[in-house]
Amino acid sequence: MKKRSLNEIALGFWQLSHPGPVLIFLAAVAVFALRAAWPNIVWSTIALLLGAHLAMQLSISFINDYRDRKADAENKKDKPISLGWVRPNEALVGGLLSIVIMVGLLLLLPNPLLPLLVSLIYLALGQAYNLGLKSTPLSGIVVALAMPLIPIYAFVGVNRALPFLLWLLPIAFMLGVALNLSNSLPDLEGDAASGAKTLAVVLGVKRSFTACPLLIALSGALIGILTATRLVPAQAWIIVPVLILTFLGLGAMLLFSSPGKPKQTRRSYFYLVALICLVLVGGWFVGVKI
Repeated sequence: MKKRSLNEIALGFWQLSHPGPVLIFLAAVAVFALRAAWPNIVWSTIALLLGAHLAMQLSISFINDYRDRKADAENKKDKPISLGWVRPNEALVGGLLSIVIMVGLLLLLPNPLLPLLVSLIYLALGQAYNLGLKSTPLSGIVVALAMPLIPIYAFVGVNRALPFLLWLLPIAFMLGVALNLSNSLPDLEGDAASGAKTLAVVLGVKRSFTACPLLIALSGALIGILTATRLVPAQAWIIVPVLILTFLGLGAMLLFSSPGKPKQTRRSYFYLVALICLVLVGGWFVGVKI
């Protein structure tokens, strides 16, 4: 068994946590929770919500790499478990311990029932993805179903369950599929070679690149319609600039990466997609009159 340095162990767990996507999810929870609670922000509640969500995301990330360790040993030798920086049993124990931490933090909330329920549903979707659905076309659907749960979690976490959140379901579902496809693009060829039938593999590189901006555009159009028809009352002076920024971002997506450009651009493409989705939904939540 390879001897590890403390730096290798620390770097291994850092990489195992998938810090880029996790930080994006935490930023989303923070934006939605602050918006929901404004101006009566209770910082201890925000901290508990962020800590619990971080623990849940770490659980999903750790168990994801634990489950993928054999395939990664063949196709992704730079992963922390493949490199020997993190032992498989350490990843598993870390994933299970993170669930316990998540539940413990949520139980400290003043009204823990709904945020705990939403978190457990999200966790179930995430672990179902890890335990088998990841390699099927349902992977994108699972991720898309989980996306609306992030703002819902933030709102119920500060004890504000509002009717307009129902409109979030179709919007976040479409953005969730876009996020899943863009996140799958960097590893698409490797996933296809290993026999995985993810949604991105089934669609292929060209159609995945086409679907991402299309789904974001449809989400933006729906937000525009909801605002214009007053089905969801919102401040137009906020929503209009958000939509302009979103469609400018779509133009940047088309210029930055495409099927014909180097694969190295695809990871940055995912972060660009995630940023545009965050701007669109976050801006909508800021503009909505609640």
